[in-house]
Amino acid sequence: MLMKNLNDFDRKTQPKIQFVLTDIDDTLTTEGQLPSCAYDSLWQLHNAGIKVIPITGRPAGWCEMIARLWPVAGIVGENGGFYFKYENKKMQRWFFTDEKTMLKNKINLKKIETEILTSIPGSAVASDQFCRLMDLAIDFCEDVPPLGKPAIEKIVNIFKSHGATAKVSSIHVNGWFGDYNKVTTTVQFLITEFGLSEDAALNQCVFVGDSPNDEPMFEKFPLSFGVANIKNYSAEMKFLPTYVASENGGQGFQQIVQKILGK
Repeated sequence: MLMKNLNDFDRKTQPKIQFVLTDIDDTLTTEGQLPSCAYDSLWQLHNAGIKVIPITGRPAGWCEMIARLWPVAGIVGENGGFYFKYENKKMQRWFFTDEKTMLKNKINLKKIETEILTSIPGSAVASDQFCRLMDLAIDFCEDVPPLGKPAIEKIVNIFKSHGATAKVSSIHVNGWFGDYNKVTTTVQFLITEFGLSEDAALNQCVFVGDSPNDEPMFEKFPLSFGVANIKNYSAEMKFLPTYVASENGGQGFQQIVQKILGK
């Protein structure tokens, strides 16, 4: 599937957009920082009455803060392990598994962590692992010198050999136990908290992303956007966004938002 140039998108042909679902790392951020243009774009969407929901691999600790402080209608975290929604000074939290299962999974993930760190020189546990509840994040380029594709593939294969799911983002390999992903929990969130049918969700939502772990979202949502850095991964992805911006990261997100708002 070929991606269309963002300039080909006409807001007038998509009057039903009510939700913008977006990845965070290297979609809202640029070189690890959240630029003012991206954060301002979140507020522009909010002020226009369009609900923003980040769909991220980042941990529960981050998601607690984002749900409270950003202009968002909720957040799906740890690649679908949970969603948080902060409304009327009350935090609602939904988790895919119960606490007992989480603890069991953490023990098994610790075994995987030991095997990966022992087997793959240069790999490291992500610095935000301490505030994760559902998954194990292995850093391959955020705070460590970049690892090559063979090492990343080996990390993925170790997760899979233990029966875990593994997804590659632009900075981490995330692994977890459980039959969920970004799509399943996003749809659950939209149905439960906003009363949408699945068909209505597909009609009213757009998704913005940048990397292979966003691929299930690109496949599910008919209207999707990629920031320019998705081109780094497009050759290895089966499902790509409908439109692609000309700028990377947060600057690309700003371009996409301007198009969504018809500016």
